[in-house]
Amino acid sequence: MIRSLQAIQAGRAFALLAALFVAAFGAAVVLLALDQQRVIEATSRLQDQTVPEIIRFQRLARNLEQLRQEGERIFAVSSHASRQQSMFVVTLIASHPSILEHPGAAQLARETEQFLGEVVRQSIADDRRPATRYDEWQRLAARLGMQVDDVSIQGINLANNDLVVATSAMKLARSKLMMALILVGVFLLGFMILVRRHLIQPLQQINLALSTLSADRPAPDFKPSTMLEIQAVEESILEHHALLIQNDETRQVLEKLANKDGLTGLMNRRHFMQSAEVELQRAQRYRRPVTVAMADLDFFKKLNDTYGHAAGDAMLRAFADLVQDTLRQSDLVCRYGGEEFAFLFPEIGPAETQKLAERLRARCDAMEVSLPDGRVIKATVSIGLADASECPIEIALKRADEALYEAKRLGRNRVELSGPPVPATDSEPDMRTARLF
Repeated sequence: MIRSLQAIQAGRAFALLAALFVAAFGAAVVLLALDQQRVIEATSRLQDQTVPEIIRFQRLARNLEQLRQEGERIFAVSSHASRQQSMFVVTLIASHPSILEHPGAAQLARETEQFLGEVVRQSIADDRRPATRYDEWQRLAARLGMQVDDVSIQGINLANNDLVVATSAMKLARSKLMMALILVGVFLLGFMILVRRHLIQPLQQINLALSTLSADRPAPDFKPSTMLEIQAVEESILEHHALLIQNDETRQVLEKLANKDGLTGLMNRRHFMQSAEVELQRAQRYRRPVTVAMADLDFFKKLNDTYGHAAGDAMLRAFADLVQDTLRQSDLVCRYGGEEFAFLFPEIGPAETQKLAERLRARCDAMEVSLPDGRVIKATVSIGLADASECPIEIALKRADEALYEAKRLGRNRVELSGPPVPATDSEPDMRTARLF
C-alpha cells in the first residue's frame, strides 16, 4: 500500500511537474507566438504601408532634385529653345501628383515654377538678364535641397520605425527564449538563426536597397530568401525599379516627341505654335516688334524624284543646320511640314528681318550637300515675311505664306515681304490651290 501510495504521489508529482512544464512551455509558446505576430505585423506593415510610403517619398525627392537640375539648366544654357524645353519639364514636374500631395513641396514647386517662368520670359527680351537673378536662384535651389533632404529623412524614418519595432520584438523574444533555453534550447537556437537569416538580414538589405533605389543605378541584387513576405517585398522593389527606368525612358521619348522634329532636330509644328503664341502675346502686350516668316525649299519634289528621298532628307538636315547657324538664339524656327519651315523673329521688324532672311537665302544658295555616293546637290529657298505685331499668329503665318507664294511666282530663290492685309472677297480666286513647289 505504501509503495502504491508513493507511486501515486510520484505520479501526481510527475503529473504536477509535467503540468508545470506544459504550462511553462505553453506560456513560452504563447508569448513567443505573440512576439512572432508582432514581427509578422511589422513585416506586413513594411510591405503594405511603409514600402509604398517610402517609394512615394523617394519619388518626391527625385522630382524635387530634377526640378532643381532643370532650374540650373535654364541658367546654364544660352539657347532660348533650351530654356523653353527646360521650362516645359519644370511645369510637368511641378504638376506631378507626388509633389501636389505634399503641401510643403507643392508650395515650393509653385514658387520655383513662377520664378523660373519669370526668368525665361525675361531672357527673351535680354539674354543676359538670367545671370543677374542667379543669386536668387541659388537661395531657392538651397531650399529645394533642404526639402529633398527632409523628404529623404522622412522616408528613411518610416523604414527605421518598422525595423525598430521588429528588432524590439526580436530582442524580447530572445530574452524569453533564453529563459526557456533548458526546455527548448535546441529549438530556440535554431529559431534565432532562422529568424536572423531569413528576416533580419533580408530586411536590412531591403532597407539599403530602398535608400539607394534610383533609375540611374543598377537593380538591387538580393540574396535568395525562403520567406514569402520577403520575396514579395524584393519582387516589388525590383518591379518598382524597372518601372522607374521605364518611366524615365518614356519621359525622355515623350519630351523628344513633344518638342522636336525627328529628322531635322528643330521644333515641331505643335511646339512652335505654342512657343510662338506665347512670344507673340508678350510682344503685343509690350508693343514690341515681331515678324514671322515661311520658307520653302525650291523644286524639292524634283530633287526627291531625281536623287531619292535619302538625298531630300540630307538636304533638309543641312538646311536645318544652316538655319540654326545663321539665325539668332532668340529666333524660333520649326519644320512646319515637308520642306516648309516657319520662323518667328522677336524684337525686330520686317525691314531688319528681311536682311536676316536675305542672308539665310544667300547662304542656302551657296550651300552644297555631299551625298554618300559622292554626288553633290544644291537647293535654293524662297522666303515670305509678314509683320505679326498686331495680329494673331495664324493670320501672320497666312500672310507670310502668301508672301512665300509671291516669291515662288516671281521666280523663286528670293525674299518677299507681305504687304498690308487685304480683305478677301468671295469672288477672288484661291491662288493657294494652284501653288507649286
